[in-house]
Amino acid sequence: MAQEQNGGFFASIFSTLSNFSNAMHESVTGLLGYEGLEVINPDGGTDDAEEEAHKGRWKQEDRDSYWKMMQKYIGSDVTSMVTLPVLIFEPMTMLQRMAELMEHSYLLDLADKCEDPYMRLVYVSSWFISIYYPYQRVWKPFNPILGETYEMVNHDGITFLAEQVSHHPPMGAAHAENDHFTYDVTSKLKTKFLGNSVDVYPVGRSRVTLKSDGVVLDLVPPPTKIHNLIFGRTWIDSLGEMMLTNLTTGDKAVLCFQPCGWFGAGRFEVDGYVYNAAEEPKILMTGKWNEAMNYQPCDLEGNPLPGTELKQVWKVADVPKNDKFQYTYFAHKINSFDTAPRRLLASDSRLRPDRSALEKGDLPKAGFEKSSLEERQRAEKKNREANGHQYTPRWFDLSDEVTPTPWGDLEIYNYNGKYDQHRTAMDPSDSVEDAVDISSTEFNPW
Repeated sequence: MAQEQNGGFFASIFSTLSNFSNAMHESVTGLLGYEGLEVINPDGGTDDAEEEAHKGRWKQEDRDSYWKMMQKYIGSDVTSMVTLPVLIFEPMTMLQRMAELMEHSYLLDLADKCEDPYMRLVYVSSWFISIYYPYQRVWKPFNPILGETYEMVNHDGITFLAEQVSHHPPMGAAHAENDHFTYDVTSKLKTKFLGNSVDVYPVGRSRVTLKSDGVVLDLVPPPTKIHNLIFGRTWIDSLGEMMLTNLTTGDKAVLCFQPCGWFGAGRFEVDGYVYNAAEEPKILMTGKWNEAMNYQPCDLEGNPLPGTELKQVWKVADVPKNDKFQYTYFAHKINSFDTAPRRLLASDSRLRPDRSALEKGDLPKAGFEKSSLEERQRAEKKNREANGHQYTPRWFDLSDEVTPTPWGDLEIYNYNGKYDQHRTAMDPSDSVEDAVDISSTEFNPW
C-alpha cells in the first residue's frame, strides 16, 4: 500500500501535537451517527458543530465509506498502511515539498555573513519557521517511489537534491548547497490516527552548516495535528517547542508555537528567545508563522533593552489569489521545469505521470497512473528479493550513526557527493538547443 510521509494531508509539516487541551473541541456525537468524532472550528465557536461538519471536500457517501474503512486504524501509526484516493492529492510529491524550505534561503546567506552568533540563530530559526506557511495546505502530496528523486537549480545559486531512500519505513533524504551553506535532512515520521484527526511526530534530523566558519546548527521541530480529516474543514496546527542549537558553541533558540484556543486565539503565534551557552536570554523573538517574525535585544530578564526596537527579520512572500491548491509562487516554480537542470534525472518527481495528470486536471488518469506506479514498485521489490538483492540508494549512504529524537531513534543517511560528480560529468558547453527535451523523458526511478 502507499505510504504517508511528512507533509500534506496526513503529514504535511515537520510537526504535530500530543496535547491539545486548550483548543475548542465540539463533539459530533449523535450529530451524524458517528460517536466519538470531533469537529473543530479553527475560528472558534460553540454552536457551529453541525455547520462545520458539513464543510470540506468529502461528499456524504464518500465520508461514510471512508469512515467505515478507517475505523480499524484508530490509535495506529498510519504512515505505511493507508491508500488514499487521488482526489485529495496535490500535483506535487513529498520530495518537492522538502524543497519548499528553500524559498527564503536568503536568510541562511545572511546568517553566514553575520558575525553576531545570536543573530545567526535569529536568521536560521526564522528560515525554519518560514516553511509553516506553505505547509498549512491540506492537500496531500504524492508518496515518492523508492529511488525517486527531485532536483532543483536556478534559485539563489542553490543545488538541491532529494531522494526516497527507504520504502518501509518511508524515509527521504535531501542535500542543498550554495556558496554560504549546506543543508542536510533525513526525514521520517510517526503518526497516530485518532479518527477525525492525525497527530504527526517528526522523527527526522535537519542540520545547517554555515560555510564561513563551519558552524553547525541542529533543529528539533514541534509536533503537528491535522484536524477534521473526514468531517469539517481540514486545517493544521502546531504547538510546542522548536529548538535550534548551535552544536559548535552551545547557543540556542527556543521558540514556542502557541495552540489554537477559543475563537482562534493564539493560532499561528510563535514566541521565544535566543540564549547563550549559559542559557541567558540575549534576543527575544515574536511573530506569527503565517505572517512574519520579529526580534529585539533583551536583558537577562528577557525584557527589551532600552533604546532598542522590534525589527522584522522575515515575512511571508506575496501569494497568488484563489490558487486551486493554495500554492505559493515558489511552489509553482519548483513544480515547473524552470528549476530543473537541462539534463534531468529520469527519476525526478516532475516526470511522474500521475502527478502530471493531476496537474492537468485529469483525475481518472492520475488515479490509474498512481496505481500503475505502485504496482511496478511492488513488482520491482518482489524481483529484487527473489534475486537476493538489497536496495541501495544512489545519492545518499546509510551511515552507522543512529541519533536519538524526542519520538524515537533515527538512522542517518549522508549525502555521498556522487551527484556532484554526475553533474560535473555533464558537458557544460551544451547549448540550450542541444539539451534533451526533459519534459518528454519517461519517469523511471528504477
